[in-house]
Amino acid sequence: MTVANLITLLRFLLVPAVVFALLIGEMGWALAGFLVAGISDGVDGFVARHFDQRSELGAYLDPVADKLLLVSVFVMLGYMDELPLWLVIAAVSRDALIIGAVLLSTIMGNPVAMKPLMVSKANTAVQIVLAALVLAELTLDTAFGPARFILVIVSGLLTAASAAAYLVAWLRHMNGYGESENKTG
Repeated sequence: MTVANLITLLRFLLVPAVVFALLIGEMGWALAGFLVAGISDGVDGFVARHFDQRSELGAYLDPVADKLLLVSVFVMLGYMDELPLWLVIAAVSRDALIIGAVLLSTIMGNPVAMKPLMVSKANTAVQIVLAALVLAELTLDTAFGPARFILVIVSGLLTAASAAAYLVAWLRHMNGYGESENKTG
């Protein structure tokens, strides 16, 4: 197992630790775990690229670890009434729909490789900033003005846009548009 894969496994272990910290009201520990996971994601990517430790296992585990942590934190913050329920449902539903579409296309014999779209990367970045901001507000027992409200709205809009973009890409793939374009172009 590579060092990069070990770092990814650390992020998996941080998920229950962060959730537990939130459940028992240890906001500082939850924020610390969330930040360590974020930093370790960057370190993991650096190690994989610069020390030729990329692996097929890592290519699957890395985004799963990231998504598991972010979804878990979103669900917990929704449960704690720190994020609106509609946003939590939208974010989790989007991810479930993407996974369902990939599985369905595979079952139907037309597997699709879902590559991150720019709108999806922006969505994830805003969700990470939102989760970190809420955790920081809870840790410091303060509010950072309208930042949370703005991030909630932007996150909601990007979640909807990202879901729509993935749906369009998946439908195009399932209807064979991508294949015919690649054959002729």
